[in-house]
Amino acid sequence: MIHDLLVIINVKKLVVKMLLQDLTKQFGKKNIPEIKPGDTLKVHFKITEGGKTRIQVFEGICIAKKHGNSLDGSFTLRKISSGIGVERTFPIHSPLITKIEKVKSRQVRRAKLYHLRDLVGKKAKKVRETKDYKMWEEALSEEEIAEIEEQKKAAAVAKAQKKAKEKEELEKKFEAAAAAHHQVEEQLEKDDSKKQDAGEEGGEPSVSASQK
Repeated sequence: MIHDLLVIINVKKLVVKMLLQDLTKQFGKKNIPEIKPGDTLKVHFKITEGGKTRIQVFEGICIAKKHGNSLDGSFTLRKISSGIGVERTFPIHSPLITKIEKVKSRQVRRAKLYHLRDLVGKKAKKVRETKDYKMWEEALSEEEIAEIEEQKKAAAVAKAQKKAKEKEELEKKFEAAAAAHHQVEEQLEKDDSKKQDAGEEGGEPSVSASQK
């Protein structure tokens, strides 16, 4: 009885493993990056804001990697921004990641570098670093990047047109204000001339302050 249960459990594990392998082949990345704790990475990933998509880059040191290269595998990056520690976790097989660059590596003896959270300033820089540049890029991401660039260009053209339109409207308002000011000045001049004419007709010659 126990032997039969063990056989059933082993068969189930084998089936699950095969299913995971099929899912990884179907939905996983073909070019899986070689990431290990201590690597300084640049992750290029897509961000959608409203109807626009852009590429954002997050650079930091890898402090942890979980579940290997399986579908639920992930890695965590940490960086210092304005004196504040910022961490971000990325799924390895995320379709939002377009490119991963390894800038340099550190020689570490731990699988999890959570102790870096307590290191500040010079203490965090004492670890020996070596330059080791590598890049992993999705083959199909070039079309998406081209589409994003087109969106950027369209947004730049729309912004330039909007700016030109605002400038044109501002010039029209300035011209209208200048014309109105000119009309007011002309009206004031006419009023002054009428007053002068009325004074001359009434027999009141203008007397200067010295004559008084």
